[in-house]
Amino acid sequence: MALDVGRLRVLVEVAHAGSIAAAARRMGFSPSALSQQLAKLERQVGARLLERGAGGVTPTATGQVLVEHGERVLGELREAERAVATAGTAGAATVTIALGTFATGGTLLVPAALAALRRDHPQVRLALRDVEPPDGYGLVASGDLDVLITHRYPGMPSTPVRGLVRRNLLLDPLRVVVPTAWADEVTHPLDDASWVCGPPGSPSRVCLEHLARAAGTASPRVDLETADYALTLALVRDGLGVALVPASVLAGSPVDGVAVRDVAGTPPVREICAVHRRRPPPPAQRLIDLVQQAAVRLAARLAARSGAGERDLTGG
Repeated sequence: MALDVGRLRVLVEVAHAGSIAAAARRMGFSPSALSQQLAKLERQVGARLLERGAGGVTPTATGQVLVEHGERVLGELREAERAVATAGTAGAATVTIALGTFATGGTLLVPAALAALRRDHPQVRLALRDVEPPDGYGLVASGDLDVLITHRYPGMPSTPVRGLVRRNLLLDPLRVVVPTAWADEVTHPLDDASWVCGPPGSPSRVCLEHLARAAGTASPRVDLETADYALTLALVRDGLGVALVPASVLAGSPVDGVAVRDVAGTPPVREICAVHRRRPPPPAQRLIDLVQQAAVRLAARLAARSGAGERDLTGG
């Protein structure tokens, strides 16, 4: 059975987009044309590859296996295309370097790195894409992204690398923020506080529930749900609850109206890392180095601020 690369590309694009219509817009084809290619691929492998629902499509078990192999195949093809395009040009050909990042990681690590890359490689075209963890690994494998900045919170499973390189950038401690007016009253936040946190299944929510289990307490009461840390801090400031916030988010100017506390014992941390293919092109390798330098500077700032005027809150 010789699989058709064009049909593999369609399957991968549909899996990444989450719907046939969205993939069709991205690829410049009609949804019916993509559906026909998927049907041919399903007949060829003798199995259903996608489950269709009201919210879009998701790969079946067989489909996911084929998507993962297809991502690697497409990634190798894109590497070959890039190598051919630059062969004999002494590196002068215009290339695009695509970076994916989550919001806070992008704010803290990306701008200076991209600015330095543009100065070092003015011929490089830069592309930036919002990618919320744990998504994005497949985009790196397929070559849609050259570099991914992602994270893992305590309690979240580690995403398989599948032939990629995952480089640790930063250990980002998680802190409890409470309204200033409550600072001397909240001593057992996992037991007696109302929390502002992400929705069920989000990394911050999984982490909070993980901490509660480790402390032997019941699930914390989450009354307000948001994954946006700027909104989270605003809600805490106005006395609407307490929250678990990464130290990097608090690394800038002090936030008025909130007090910062440590969780007792070993503080939980979110791991921030960069993911890339094993042979990144030179500009992508330079971007990885620049992001790592920004992470080192941020780590020094976090270490300097650690424990300044803060006290522990017991877990239960």
